[in-house]
Amino acid sequence: MAAYENRYWWSKDGLRLHARDYPMVSGGDDSRPPILCMPGLTRNARDFDALAARLAGRWRVIAIDFRGRGESAYAKDPMSYVPLTYVQDVEAMLGELGIGRFVAIGTSLGGIVAMLLAGLEAGRVAGVLLNDIGPEIEPVGLARIRSHIGRGGVFPTWMHAARSVSETHADVYPDFEIEDWLAMAKRLYRLNSSGRIVLDYDQKIAEPFRVVGGEAGPDMWSALATLRAVPTLIVRGGRSDLLSAAVADRMVAALDRAELVTVPGVGHAPTLSEEVLQAPIDRLLAMAAEPVAA
Repeated sequence: MAAYENRYWWSKDGLRLHARDYPMVSGGDDSRPPILCMPGLTRNARDFDALAARLAGRWRVIAIDFRGRGESAYAKDPMSYVPLTYVQDVEAMLGELGIGRFVAIGTSLGGIVAMLLAGLEAGRVAGVLLNDIGPEIEPVGLARIRSHIGRGGVFPTWMHAARSVSETHADVYPDFEIEDWLAMAKRLYRLNSSGRIVLDYDQKIAEPFRVVGGEAGPDMWSALATLRAVPTLIVRGGRSDLLSAAVADRMVAALDRAELVTVPGVGHAPTLSEEVLQAPIDRLLAMAAEPVAA
């Protein structure tokens, strides 16, 4: 695991939020924009450990815990667990750290936040990776997510947690071995003060979904359009039930500098450690590092 610093900042509504900041090594190219990694709905900054280990040193990598996840505080109002609030939280962090231009890597929910961030100010996003997410979400995938939010149980050992995760996600990662499930469990769960293994997120993050129309949000096709001239890597799991192949193709057609990579044999969502993604990620970052035209 690459070395990182813990960063904390305050949201507008008084929550202490957290991110892992993997620094660029001394003598690195300071002209490179930092990479901002944003996780999926029930996930946290630990999902990007492997990616950070590969990129840190050459790039500054910042992996965020959205409110209600990981080391970030839980919200008093569960209805603040929505994308527009996450955007405000990230904006507060960018201001705190003095970051103007950045590369956005977003998995699922994180990709929605990335698209919304890009629309706030032209030119601020140097490049973006949208991991198994698009402007339209397949209903079957949304139903599956709703069915398992907050239903991870409490376990006495990591092996018990890993077995439960494998049962829930076997269709998503059919080639995973037990060591992969253990690693995934340790990203999704935490050890509490009683020595039990529990989910590492506020189970109230599901409440906005329970409100009639609660899943509705901004027009994400308009948000995607703000990335038209931005180098974009669209990643889709070949078995994804959230991002359809048809929507992914429409995304590529709507953008001028987009590349689509489908990860075979994986559902929602690829881990970004897959070998087929390494060269495309490097291509994206090379474009993002190009000097801005005057």
